[in-house]
Amino acid sequence: MRLHRNLCFAVIDGLHLIFNEGEYADKVIQQLLKRDKRWGSRDRGFVAETVYTIVRYQRLYAEIANVKAPYHRDDLWRMFAVWATLKGIKLPDWKYFTDTPTRKIKGRFDELSKIRKYKESIPDWIDELGVKELGEAEWTKEIAKQNEQADVILRVNTLKTTKKDLQLKLQSEDIETEFLPQHPSALKLVERANVFKTEAFKNGWFEVQDASSQLVADYLDVKPGMKVVDVCAGAGGKTLHLASLMENKGQLIAMDIYESKLKKLKIRARRNGVHNIEMKVIDSTKPIKKLHGKADRLLIDAPCSGLGVLRRNPDAKWKLEPEFIENIKQTQQDVLEQYSKMVKPGGKMVYATCSVLPSENQKQVETFLTTDAGKEFTFIKDKKVLAYKSGFDGFYMALLEKKQPQF
Repeated sequence: MRLHRNLCFAVIDGLHLIFNEGEYADKVIQQLLKRDKRWGSRDRGFVAETVYTIVRYQRLYAEIANVKAPYHRDDLWRMFAVWATLKGIKLPDWKYFTDTPTRKIKGRFDELSKIRKYKESIPDWIDELGVKELGEAEWTKEIAKQNEQADVILRVNTLKTTKKDLQLKLQSEDIETEFLPQHPSALKLVERANVFKTEAFKNGWFEVQDASSQLVADYLDVKPGMKVVDVCAGAGGKTLHLASLMENKGQLIAMDIYESKLKKLKIRARRNGVHNIEMKVIDSTKPIKKLHGKADRLLIDAPCSGLGVLRRNPDAKWKLEPEFIENIKQTQQDVLEQYSKMVKPGGKMVYATCSVLPSENQKQVETFLTTDAGKEFTFIKDKKVLAYKSGFDGFYMALLEKKQPQF
């Protein structure tokens, strides 16, 4: 493989923005890919994958290169040289690579690979937390899986098409997919491709959504005609899935504290042909109080650490702080206690996170059930999804039912 200067410069610029300016990796990569119209799919793939790999293994590569944050451009080139050497790429004789100790790099890699926090490239505190919550053996397997590149999974929009027709349509646009037996609405791409340019996407035939995330809406057990509330809707991946399960019938209320996210949902809903969604910004306690005791179904896709989706957001492990985890647990409890009041007697609620930590998952549900609001609910079932077992994102979901009043 030959290294091209303009692609390598793009990688270094991207790493500078992510490591030193604190920008989000996915946003940076979107910007980089628009940089040169002459780049083909292989060039764009090289930039995206190289940036993501170096972000994923930042701690390991920095240790081998003997550099410390904040990184100067020379430091970033040294980390790039480590990446290239470990991939077996011959370094060109550019000034950035003079005196690269190739044999020493491989030796250091072998040595550091015996220590999990370097091998999987994670901060000490996350490593300690993972061991404490999941145990040594399970955490070791989970964090290794979280460092692999995630597959691209599509969710077919059943309001517009079927899984088989979507597969054939994508095939006609040179994109091969395969069915996932455990996931009724999912198609997995055989090879990575830009699906957003396809005719099928423009026509609203699918959304990109991980297979684990697709389990959540199914878990809520919705039926056409119900009044369903998705209270942390965000840009609405799960909301749109709920709409298709409801066959566009009934009332679906999408709520979020961020209006900008709901605006994105509005655009996506239009493309999906969804017209039973009403959007409400949570700008005070009023919108919640108005719905007390009204919802047949409630989805709380709670804010969390995101430790189940590091494959998609590898930079998150460098941005997370221990205080954030403690604060978010309090937020999760508040959200459960306040929002659960919207469920009517006999109605059901799902609490979900994209975290693998029991303290954000089972423990939160257990705590909730001991509160005044929680005593009105019965625990029905829950599901823990670990990436190393499922091959998809780490997720948690619990189904609770509100008791009928006893006379």
